[in-house]
Amino acid sequence: MQVPFDVVVTRHGPRILAVCRAVVGLNDAEDVWSETFLAALRAYPRLDAGANVEAWLVTIARRKAVDLHRARGRLAVPVADVPATAASVPGPERNDDLWEAMRGLTERQREAIAFHHLAGMPYAEVAAVVGGTEPAARRAAADGIKHLRKTLEARR
Repeated sequence: MQVPFDVVVTRHGPRILAVCRAVVGLNDAEDVWSETFLAALRAYPRLDAGANVEAWLVTIARRKAVDLHRARGRLAVPVADVPATAASVPGPERNDDLWEAMRGLTERQREAIAFHHLAGMPYAEVAAVVGGTEPAARRAAADGIKHLRKTLEARR
């Protein structure tokens, strides 16, 4: 028997939001998170009782992030001067240098870091979600962490 969906949201919501923030950035994370759980709500009744719910949610979040990137490719070219906006991130989670450094990573590196280090998924599951092998997922995360350290060190 499956747990009620509101329990799934309470249990996994914060971690999925952290993954969304790492993959798409602060400005779009809440939208991707909402789309993730809306899609999950629709599909939840058909989910096998023994399924890994968190990995399932991460997979949905990744697909929603891809949808966002594809939709952006169809938008008009943005203007040169974009007004500054304040992200709605409370307290110590806001680290502009880190988020800026994350944008410098490849998509594969961002996803490997987010799924492994934020969602706590083993590299085998990361590989299953993003495609590829476990060693490739491990390498992408390691290269991404190395790049983050180097970028953040240079800013200090």
